[in-house]
Amino acid sequence: MQHLLKTVIPFAAALIISSCGGNSSSENKAGTTDSHDHAATEQMQSTASSTPVLKNDKLNAVYQHYIHLTTALTNDDMAEAKVAANAIEAGAKDIDGANTIASAASKITAASGIEAQRAAYETLSNNMTALIKKEGLSSGELYVAHCPMAFNDKGASWISGSKEIRNPYFGEKMLGCGEVQETIK
Repeated sequence: MQHLLKTVIPFAAALIISSCGGNSSSENKAGTTDSHDHAATEQMQSTASSTPVLKNDKLNAVYQHYIHLTTALTNDDMAEAKVAANAIEAGAKDIDGANTIASAASKITAASGIEAQRAAYETLSNNMTALIKKEGLSSGELYVAHCPMAFNDKGASWISGSKEIRNPYFGEKMLGCGEVQETIK
């Protein structure tokens, strides 16, 4: 009987301590999660209110796919770049003056390697920049970033909704290479 008590009492004590500690920890985690969720919601609302909106609704839709494409190239994700480029091509066909954007997007979709995608992306970015400047923004700001080392030091630009540099021309190799050269308002 004493042997049984020596075994059961420590086990029961450990069980009680862990269950009490688990509830306390769980309550803290739940409270922390609530505050993190609240902070994340505020951040999302802040981001949503500062998200640039283009005056041309069709171009605004294409710009959303352009962001997707830029992110895919930044992440060295060739397959996702093709998905985004396909959406850009479809949307650009409905916009006057966007034939070169549709053509460049088509080249990205057909490209057999990420470097070929990035070369076509340069053309697409230059034409998107020109069209966005022409059409204008309803609210917010866009940034024209430039990487001087892209394409053997020829340099290349892209549009970003943030001043933070995330280079689509080098991806993970040189993620922070570049600088904001212009603000579009």
